[in-house]
Amino acid sequence: MALTSSQIFVNLHVNDLEKSKAFFTELGFAFNLQFTDEKAACLVVGENIFVMLLVEEFFKSFTKKEIVDTSKYAQLTVAISAESRAKVDEIVNQAVAAGATVYADAVDHGFMYQWGFQDLDGHIWEIAYMDMGAFEEQPDGQA
Repeated sequence: MALTSSQIFVNLHVNDLEKSKAFFTELGFAFNLQFTDEKAACLVVGENIFVMLLVEEFFKSFTKKEIVDTSKYAQLTVAISAESRAKVDEIVNQAVAAGATVYADAVDHGFMYQWGFQDLDGHIWEIAYMDMGAFEEQPDGQA
């Protein structure tokens, strides 16, 4: 039997929780206040998708490993979808206006358009629009 889960929580360390909350609020995200306090904020990405923004000292309580220096290393990328190419551009432009940095140029693969930013703590966020019609089955059985 395959492992399945009804929710996903991604944990990211942050230097200043209040600044991070203000940044993501400016992008239009909401927070689940049930899981938000002075040490952590539960960013709602989707119905069952959450990013826990944890102050570094609290984050350290979950691991014995060193916290990655995001100015030098990519710990992970958080990839989320947008409903259109225009929405991808809008989100990245809003992020940059709120203090993020663009870490790579936008890429247009035809069926997928993606662009991303580094948040206030250097975490990489990829925003992508996928044209699902490009994946419709072809008459010869090829995608």
